[in-house]
Amino acid sequence: MLDNKTLNITIIILNWNGWKDTVECLESLYQIDYPHYNVIIVDNNSSNDSIKQIKEYCEGKSKLKSDFFEYNPTNKPLHILEITKTKSETVKIIDEFSNLPSNRKLILIKNDKNYGFAEGNNIGIKYALDNLNQRYILLLNNDTVVDQYFLNELIKAGDSCDNIGILGPTVYCYNDKTKIQSAGVKLYPKLGYQKFLGLNEIDNGQFKEITSVDYVQGCALLAKCEIFNEIGLLDTDYFLYWEETDWCFRAKNAGYHVVHVPNAKIWHKGSASSTNNDIIYYGTRNMFWFMKKNARKTHYIIFLVQFFSLRLWLQIGMYLIYYKTGLKGIYSFFNGIMNGLDT
Repeated sequence: MLDNKTLNITIIILNWNGWKDTVECLESLYQIDYPHYNVIIVDNNSSNDSIKQIKEYCEGKSKLKSDFFEYNPTNKPLHILEITKTKSETVKIIDEFSNLPSNRKLILIKNDKNYGFAEGNNIGIKYALDNLNQRYILLLNNDTVVDQYFLNELIKAGDSCDNIGILGPTVYCYNDKTKIQSAGVKLYPKLGYQKFLGLNEIDNGQFKEITSVDYVQGCALLAKCEIFNEIGLLDTDYFLYWEETDWCFRAKNAGYHVVHVPNAKIWHKGSASSTNNDIIYYGTRNMFWFMKKNARKTHYIIFLVQFFSLRLWLQIGMYLIYYKTGLKGIYSFFNGIMNGLDT
């Protein structure tokens, strides 16, 4: 068990109307075998009773059940530092709160609108950098459940090499505990194509070594704090999707390694191939934005040629026949293309 107080980390979880997922994620976090961490929930102006439900969980009133853990009542109630986005820019943490055990406290930042994934996380990151003493920041999706030792494995890998800047765990499917969703991601820059390594494979030990990858999923991304100071925060223009790809790309260009740590494990409810119309739109639009921003000119031309000559038609067929999105999905796809080209 690690016990060095210099290894503090801050965990940032974004919530938008997803309190059921969030409290399950929180409960798994508060049972990890890591001694020094802070948890920040950033609520993106939820329109339901998420704030109320999260508070009731902290008070010990929500004795949730999960296939991944047994509910632990002994660390309840949790002490909550509740602030608005505006106050998050000025409110400081008092020593009394800072000195509480890691599993007895929660920082809750309430946004005044839905800022999306990138800016929502940036609000939490800014607060952490200004107010908390940490070496690492972890971005964690609210629809995840974590293994008891996942942070130990990530930190151990991060501390093994100064050039390692960003790390990600093995991400498993929530509903099939041994099926891999991602063991890091490979990016094909000439195609604007992302390959989720290990996608839908059963874990038979095929990923054994810490491996360099192009990026790791934003559902669980651990970064050393100096990277934020060097390359900046997530690009808010993306709003949703491709922002972690862009950020890892910038980190690699700055000389940092991005790695997958196989022994660090989490389970993720979200699918790597969702068909929601907003996901289709933002995924398509932001692919074009990423390529225009980051690809070499020749690579961008190759991307456009292959996309409009082949990939366009393949994706239309996939949306209509395989995913059965109907015309709304096709509209989202073309709208994403047009807005992606127009910027």
